[in-house]
Amino acid sequence: MRFFRLHFLLPIMCLGAVVQAQTSAPFAQLDRPDTPAGYLARLLVNEVPFPGERAYESEANSQEAMLQILWVLHGRIHHIPKGYTQQQVAGVRSEDIIDVITGEGGRRQCEGFYRNSAGQFITAPRVEERIKYLLKIANSGSKPGRFAVLLNHAQGLARAYIKEGMAGADRYANLRRIGSVDVTGRAYSWMTDMDSYHPGGNFVTIPSPENGSLGGNRFFTLRKNPK
Repeated sequence: MRFFRLHFLLPIMCLGAVVQAQTSAPFAQLDRPDTPAGYLARLLVNEVPFPGERAYESEANSQEAMLQILWVLHGRIHHIPKGYTQQQVAGVRSEDIIDVITGEGGRRQCEGFYRNSAGQFITAPRVEERIKYLLKIANSGSKPGRFAVLLNHAQGLARAYIKEGMAGADRYANLRRIGSVDVTGRAYSWMTDMDSYHPGGNFVTIPSPENGSLGGNRFFTLRKNPK
């Protein structure tokens, strides 16, 4: 089962003043995109809203969404529920998080993130354009602001995961029932938080009372008993 993210590039609202160019060390920076930590960080940044973009609520909300997206990716490798195979849940058979992000055989797991014909993991031009734009804003002015905080948070999560593995609480780990449906717990997919988007199959929408909506995304768990 695949999951998709249809990210929209929206203009950042005017910050209300002309900012001074940053001349010293940058307030925010990401690792190179051809490194696992840099690639993962780009995914986390791409999947959540920043100030001025639709669905942005707060730094904390976007940061928590990043963590839960990372939990989805981690779960698709290390927490496949009984009754399912990794191929069914993640669309791949691999313990490499880059494979889980990019998919295989031309099947995209995350929109805008894929491997080219040489097997290199790359991002779509629109993803890099947004990253550059966010970095430009983050590194303007006289002190770090919300953009720098969010970019550095994404990179910090990615570096820590690649080096040490998963950390931080999975808020969906103990879900056992949604409405009349028994579920496995944990989230195994996310999509743009619109009613028309659903991964289908055995995925079950985590409702808002269970904090299923974060950072412009809706998260999905799985039926305990697959159809």
